[in-house]
Amino acid sequence: MKTDVKALVVGGGAVGASIAYHLAKAGWNDVMLLERDELTSGSTWHAAGLLPLFNMSYATTHIHDYSVKFYKELEEETGLNAGFSVVGNLRMAQTDERMDEYQLYASTADSVGINYEFLTPDQIKERWPLIETSDLKGALYHTEDGYINPADVTQAMAKGARQRGVEIVRKLQADAFHWTGTHWEVTCSKMVEKGGNLIASDETVVITAEHVVTASGNHAQRTAKMLGIKMPAIPVEHTFIVMDKDPELVKWREAGNPEHPVVRDADNESYAREERGGWILGIYERGAPARFEHGVPDSFRADLFPLDLDRIADQYMAMAERVPSCADSGLKDDFNGPICYTPDGNPLVGPAPGLRNMWLAEGFSFGITAAGGTGYYLAQMMVDGEAEIDMASLDPKRYSSNWMTTEFAARKNEECYEHVYILHHPDEERPAARPLRTSPAYDRQAARGAQFGWVNGWERPNYYAPLGFNDHDSRSFRRGGWWQYAVEEAKAIREGVGLVDATAFTKHVVKGPGATQFLDWFTCNKLPKIGRINLTYALTSHGTTRTEYTIVRNGENDYYLVSAGAWTEYDADFLRKAAEDKMEEFGYIEIQDVTSQWGVFAIAGPKSRDVLNEVIVDADPATALTNKRFPWLSAKKIELGMCPVNAIRVAYTGELGWELHHPIEMQNYLFDLLEKAGEKHGMKLVGARAQNWLRMEKSYRAFGTELGRDATPAEADLPRFIDLEKDFHGKEAMVEKGVRFKCCTLLIDGPDDADPWGREALFLDGKKVGRLTSGGYSVAFEKSIGMGYLPPELAVPGTKVQVKIMGALYDAEVTVDSPYDPKNETIRKNADAA
Repeated sequence: MKTDVKALVVGGGAVGASIAYHLAKAGWNDVMLLERDELTSGSTWHAAGLLPLFNMSYATTHIHDYSVKFYKELEEETGLNAGFSVVGNLRMAQTDERMDEYQLYASTADSVGINYEFLTPDQIKERWPLIETSDLKGALYHTEDGYINPADVTQAMAKGARQRGVEIVRKLQADAFHWTGTHWEVTCSKMVEKGGNLIASDETVVITAEHVVTASGNHAQRTAKMLGIKMPAIPVEHTFIVMDKDPELVKWREAGNPEHPVVRDADNESYAREERGGWILGIYERGAPARFEHGVPDSFRADLFPLDLDRIADQYMAMAERVPSCADSGLKDDFNGPICYTPDGNPLVGPAPGLRNMWLAEGFSFGITAAGGTGYYLAQMMVDGEAEIDMASLDPKRYSSNWMTTEFAARKNEECYEHVYILHHPDEERPAARPLRTSPAYDRQAARGAQFGWVNGWERPNYYAPLGFNDHDSRSFRRGGWWQYAVEEAKAIREGVGLVDATAFTKHVVKGPGATQFLDWFTCNKLPKIGRINLTYALTSHGTTRTEYTIVRNGENDYYLVSAGAWTEYDADFLRKAAEDKMEEFGYIEIQDVTSQWGVFAIAGPKSRDVLNEVIVDADPATALTNKRFPWLSAKKIELGMCPVNAIRVAYTGELGWELHHPIEMQNYLFDLLEKAGEKHGMKLVGARAQNWLRMEKSYRAFGTELGRDATPAEADLPRFIDLEKDFHGKEAMVEKGVRFKCCTLLIDGPDDADPWGREALFLDGKKVGRLTSGGYSVAFEKSIGMGYLPPELAVPGTKVQVKIMGALYDAEVTVDSPYDPKNETIRKNADAA
């Protein structure tokens, strides 16, 4: 057995086997995989093996798409049949709203290039007469997936890995990880059988590895403790049952008819597939508990939990109604086992927070489906430095160790499990473990009708509605019940003045002797002068966009960085590691995460200066906020009443406005002060949804949508924020890439009752030519608006394309950048012209 390798993969399930295989295929010829028991002995062995090809996540759909294609090729390479039954997948709908959901699924499929078709109830009945369709509205059918044998596909990947030189060692458990500064030392124990349990023996070995990947499945909490980090990967019980033979199904197959597709009865919270003349029924019910919050007991191996029939009784009875011929089929077998979850259902894939060369592949609720693609894209990240798709949405650091706890993860994972078949509204807000992180003004905002969204644990107003309004009932795949309130808020900022709570913004202080040289290298734009601000981007080594920053320069070597609220630890980790790498060259660099120390209110609109003039304390208050004393894109320390404020003359809405960064303990005082001052000017409280619409009217790109690790700032069409006269991280790679596609803004003649969500494909002459990354409604143009990517020759004003919204194509036209106030006259407005 080797004891010194390039990469060590810990975990021998489907995910671990895929990672080892793809690392070797990518060119690393010194890879080892460890498994504490036997390959597939974790959740892999009791997985149902379904392969749902796509969902609403662009990155996850790419991962699933790769897996399905890859599994079909495995037998040719390895000689092992992976047990892939390509029977298709039938997502049935009992309601029009469920059909709307499937239209949004189909939009994501279009953007990735996956085939599908919609079927009527009559078409379903004609193809599969055993299915009861009288209560159905229709179905979404994708023909290219189905189900696979989890053990067989894992063994096939393991064989393929061995053929490429990977050493696979069983009955060896990783017990400790130590980073030396250049490599990992992993202390491992030989596992032995004792009384039916698998326990660590006294025989140990230390393996050194340049890179380590953990794919420990249900053991993720043990892994997290050993690494000294937090992960919200905790298993939840999942039940599927095997039914006795269905006589009508047996006759159907004996007559030479094809196997049924995987039948997803979403409105009955279950799926079913054929199994040797009978049916396997899997359920995503409410009340399934989280397990192993603090680690898997030594006594639990390839074990299961007792079946709770009462918990799944409704779904069991619904199956008998969906396929009446199985009503008399008895229960042949049951599987109630742990499957790891995360709060949003997406796995944790990428670099571990705070650690070097430690990679996580944890929290897979659909591990068999995701295994192939995860191995492929994670290998790209490790070997090449970046994946070809943006993997940020799966990054482990999206759940910050500053606030994420075991209790939070367990409750949110239970909620996520039961939401597998609950309608996935794009505007949904799930209630478990909330409120958790609240700004001081939370209670005041709630009392004024705030309907809150969740971002990185923070409660942030999405919009304001009359007291008693039910946000849950307002949700829709079209324009929800909240839509008109967001319209009124957007108009308030365009026509008067609005106040937005932006406290969730990520905020860092970067200072020290090396700060200026570091930030000049770290970002692609010129650094601002003291007292000024700049918008800039930190790039990946591949020249794509890693993070967007607003940089405020407070002193020669003193900077205040503001970035997206959803990405605090993601940004902090990148900043700290980059600063550590360059400190010897540039000098000492201090990084402070001050997100929780500063609240932020954004006040914007033609009357915003009027409101602030009511409360500003200054020797000459009449001139304090004029362009001469407080120009656009500058920062000043001001006093509003008794509150000291670091004010920034910028507005994400594209109107005259300021961001008011204030000591968070003084937030309620400032809120009351501004609210009272705003009364006579008609100031309205405004939420994030209206703000999002307004930024699209200004073509302001957002990180996580237009900006990400699959496109460069040049491709995002941001040349004014790129200083090619200086050297910066990722510059050479960015220039070499050129402009493969280009970001643009489109005005859309959409339906009367729906707007795009930013997941839709763009078509020209019936051919897909691009995709939207953001979508919504424009109050300035009174029509739908979107932002997205097209080939450079099409991403020019006047180009006419079509957007598919709710299954129909609608005309769209590429407009000028910043279609609202393209010359920025409004945002630069002086006091004399107010």
